Amino acid sequence: MVLLIVHFILFSSRMQALRVKYRDHQKYICFEGQLTFKSFLDCVAKKFDIPTLDLKVYDESQTEVDEEVFEFLLMKQDLGVLEICLPRSPNLDDLLSSPASSSFGNLSGDNSKDSDDTIILQQSPDTRKRAEDARLGQMIEGVLKNKPGGERILNEYARTKSLTDSRRRDMVKILVAHMTSEHGTSPSRHIKEDYAKGITALFPYLADPRSKFGYEHFYNAEDGSGYLAWRLKFVQKESSEGQKKTPRQSLTGGPIADREPYREENWLTTESLCCEAIALMKHTADEAIVKEKMKQTFSYRQKMVHDPIKASEIFTAFPRFLDIAGMIEQDFNLMFGGATSAKFLEKWPTVYKQKVLEQSRGLTQTGELQDLVQNAESTTEVENGWDNDMSSILVLVHLLPPSPHGRKRPGKLSAKQASDHLVKFIKTGTSVQGHLDSIMECLQPYLLAVGTKRSVIHTYFIVIDKHAIPCKSPDSLACFDELFKAHFVFGTSYNPDLANVYNFLQTTIYEIDVDSTKVNPRVAEVRARMLR
Repeated sequence: MVLLIVHFILFSSRMQALRVKYRDHQKYICFEGQLTFKSFLDCVAKKFDIPTLDLKVYDESQTEVDEEVFEFLLMKQDLGVLEICLPRSPNLDDLLSSPASSSFGNLSGDNSKDSDDTIILQQSPDTRKRAEDARLGQMIEGVLKNKPGGERILNEYARTKSLTDSRRRDMVKILVAHMTSEHGTSPSRHIKEDYAKGITALFPYLADPRSKFGYEHFYNAEDGSGYLAWRLKFVQKESSEGQKKTPRQSLTGGPIADREPYREENWLTTESLCCEAIALMKHTADEAIVKEKMKQTFSYRQKMVHDPIKASEIFTAFPRFLDIAGMIEQDFNLMFGGATSAKFLEKWPTVYKQKVLEQSRGLTQTGELQDLVQNAESTTEVENGWDNDMSSILVLVHLLPPSPHGRKRPGKLSAKQASDHLVKFIKTGTSVQGHLDSIMECLQPYLLAVGTKRSVIHTYFIVIDKHAIPCKSPDSLACFDELFKAHFVFGTSYNPDLANVYNFLQTTIYEIDVDSTKVNPRVAEVRARMLR
């Protein structure tokens, strides 16, 4: 055994060094950037003139030091005593006391005689972050392995690359219990972030690729939300040490946000020209002229919908929304472009529909949910209930149910009740105007399906502000796509009971305002599962 004492030295803002001592001999390993384990061993062997074959390194606890552990040790200011185990050599001490191995370089340059003592390595800026993530991941793994139920969590992730809702809840409970036992019931923001980082380091498929860091649904330092924060608040409340809830920040992205649309060269820029075009549209029977004038007045119309006073007059100024189908689609394309507009109808049937059905199997299997899943998976005409596509959308409502409304409206609506805010059915022959007259209060847009039964719909309307806008297509999936777009075209907020569903679609499939939209942790969790 050769005992080496290794110290970490900061030479300058860019240069760092290790001082390696053996008896009365010391050598410096200078490096720029990140020193690797192999480079360290090669340099030690070279400087002390010792062989590298079968060379092994142990720390003070007699634990073998490998490349990963060495990277972690480099983060410490003092590596302590490292033991280098060499092949048997009776003349080892002679080798170490030889003149060739007794000279060493001085970092200041005063006693340096051999420029070979300084080794410049390639810089690896991500290595320290990987080492820190690995450390936090090992911490989380250690906690789970030592707590009842932790092994089940680890095994489920290893098997499925995901966690069911119940396993995720178990994990959060275990980690928060450990956090509070180690750091009290009010741990610092840094501690909570470390636990959240550790979760996504240990379980990378739980990270949300649409968020800034990937772990915000476990803990978001900006507003104190996330599964860990929520569990902590529950623990604090139980121990009578709870604090007032942080006010929820208003959303900056989504359908009510002002935005710069795709500008057309022939847009009308003055109010007088817009008023002339509006007057012409009201009286012409030529749909081509109406569509062209609607394009030219798009900017004027967007200013109206975002004006609190003029927004209620939108259907008075532009009544052709009510008798010419496709106007919502046209405005949405002007706002975001054709590629974004087409994403839902391209991706839902081919990718997300099946993923939603798979995720729904982990939910409590109510009769309502079972019927919806059965209809969504059916390849033939459905006898009872909604058709294949509409059923799959309503399964998403069960996967992302309404959030609690707070003290003013205690509890929360069921997914079945929330579904009634998305689509309503009336039989063919029932007066659509009669349905509009029966609306007691002005709510956010929803679909009105008219047909002989729910699985056989002849016409869909988008109901908004007691007006019925005809959908462009009789296809239920295309009509839901148009319903989503209507929120942006008319600048209206999502129904609170469907906000989780719409926020998921907006940030995951349409990819609109991903960075500026605050989503519920449940949305971020499901989004992470889908995108992985």
